Amino acid sequence: MLTITRKLEFDAGHRIPDHKSQCRNLHGHRYTLEITLTGGVVAADGASDNGMIMDFSDVKTLAKQALVDVWDHAFLVYEKDDAVRAFLDSLPDHKTVVLPLVPTVENLARIAFDILKATYTDNFGTGLTLHKIKLYETPNCWAEVVHG
Repeated sequence: MLTITRKLEFDAGHRIPDHKSQCRNLHGHRYTLEITLTGGVVAADGASDNGMIMDFSDVKTLAKQALVDVWDHAFLVYEKDDAVRAFLDSLPDHKTVVLPLVPTVENLARIAFDILKATYTDNFGTGLTLHKIKLYETPNCWAEVVHG
C-alpha cells in the first residue's frame, strides 16, 4: 500500500469538565494533525498531479477548509458543558466550536476523521481514501484513527 501524509498545525482551547486533574481547567494546545491518504498514483501526462496520489497543496487546502480553519484559535467545548458555554457565549465574537463529545484528544481525532473522510473521496486522484489521521495534543501525546 502506498500512502502520503501531510502535517498541519493549529491552536485551540478546551477543557475536560470531569477530569481529576488540571485538564478540567480552561487551557489550550498547539495541535498537530497528520493526514494519511492512500490511493492509486495519477498517470496522466500533462496533468499537474501526474505521478502523485494527490498534490500535497490540495491535501492542505481541503483540510484547512473542512477542519483546520474551523478549529484554529477556537475554543472546542462539549455541548453539555453548560457553564463554559454560557461564559463563551458572553464574549462578543468569540470563536467557539460546540462538539457532541468531550473534547479529549481521542474524541477530537474521531470527529476529525469523520469530517476529513467526507472531504477526501474518490473524486480526487485514483481511488483516494483517508487511511489514517494522527492528532497530537502535545509532542508526546496523541490519538490516531485508522480506516477500517
